[in-house]
Parts: sequence; structure tokens; C-alpha cells
Amino acid sequence: MNKQSRLALDEWDYLSQHFGLREYGATRPVDSVRALDLLDVEMCSDYLDRLTLLLKSPSRMITASQFFKRYAALTAVPLLYAMTVYNKGLDLSADNCSLVSSPGHSWLENVSLADIDAVMPEAGERHIWRNTVIQALFAGNIGKLIAVMSRLANIPKSILWENVAVRVFSLYEKRIGVTGEQQEQSRADFQYLIHQAPGALFGEKQNPLSHFYGKLTFSSVSSPSRVRKTCCFYYEVSSVEEYCSNCPKLKSSSY
Repeated sequence: MNKQSRLALDEWDYLSQHFGLREYGATRPVDSVRALDLLDVEMCSDYLDRLTLLLKSPSRMITASQFFKRYAALTAVPLLYAMTVYNKGLDLSADNCSLVSSPGHSWLENVSLADIDAVMPEAGERHIWRNTVIQALFAGNIGKLIAVMSRLANIPKSILWENVAVRVFSLYEKRIGVTGEQQEQSRADFQYLIHQAPGALFGEKQNPLSHFYGKLTFSSVSSPSRVRKTCCFYYEVSSVEEYCSNCPKLKSSSY
């Protein structure tokens, strides 16, 4: 049995300031859409079409890719940070999340939660608790939305999953780190996510993150980076046709 808890004020402030997580309480923001609604084909189609116009994107496919880069940063990143650093599990299942836009500022400013209660593991049962937290996020939210958008936007699921994977890798390798005070737990959670977690926790037959965990490439002029296996098509919506630093198109053109 897991223990009910609450995030401390400084913990919630950190998640809010650094990852854009919010609480909407009794009233959902006006400029918002429930993640659960996006699992409906008609509502998701409408959302993608509106976002395509807003981003001046050439297609739904490009739009869906850009959406998931942002969505993963607002959902997977804060949840996994809280899980590993605070040992607290938040509810980021689809029925607890709303996507909030800010007209004139951001097409997806933050994700707001109806219920911000946290759950902590009982002694000796962290592995069971961790599975529950991961499954609610991925199988109960991200994985379902990827399946819907992949069909509607005619985009391979692999591109959308790598957009998620890149955010997960960066969180553990750059922000949390696998050394220092949280060394053991951070390394254990990261290794579990990318090598050991079964596909069922993600709503897939196989773990969708492990395939993208390639070797880091070292350069004398930049920090180590992991070249993507798929292209996210960011250059298609960039005003200056800018490519991501780890874009496979840049890698292939250098030969």
C-alpha cells in the first residue's frame, strides 16, 4: 500500500518554475484542452489542424512531431524528476492533465493538474510503486496519445517516441545527473527506464525508449551529444531553417 503525500512548497515551486507544471484547482483554464479529449479522434484532428495553422507547419505530420517535443517536456520530465529526486509520484494520467495555451505567447505554455496529491512508496516496495507511476504516465497518457496522433498525422510512432526519449535522456544525464547525492537512485531509475522496464508500462509490446539510447558522439567544439535515429523536422517550422544540434540530417551531410 502506497502512502499519500503532498509536495513540499519548495518542491512544487521547482517543478512549476523549471518544468511548467501547474495546478488548476476547481476551475480549468479557459485556453486549455484536456489530454483525455485529445484521445478522441475528432477532437484531436481539430487540435492538430489548429496547431498546424498556428505553427505555420506544412503538414499534420510536422505539427505532431513538434507537439510531442513540447508535451514530453511538460509531462514526462517533471513526473520523472519528482519520482527520482523527491521519491514522490504525481498523477499525470490523461484524465488529470490539461494543456494550457497562452494566446500571443505560447501555443502550449504549461500542463495543469486537477489533482496534485503525490504518492510515496512503502519501505521495500519502491520497485512496485515506480512501475505504477511510470505506467500511469506512459501507458495511461503519452503512449495513448502517440497512438492516436500517429494515425491522424500519418507519422511513424518511432519519431514521436524518440521525441520523448530525448527529453528523458537529457533529464537524467544533464539535469539530475547520475553522480552526487542522488547517484544510486538516479542511476537505477534511468537504467530501469531505458533497459529494463517492460513495454506494457508504455502501452507498447517493447520498451520504446531503449532503441534510441545510442552512444554519445564527442566533438572538440561542442559538448557530447547523441545523434538521433529519426528526424523531428524542426527545421520545417524554424523561421531560419535551423536544425537541431543532434539531427541525423546534419550528421549524414558531414560525410
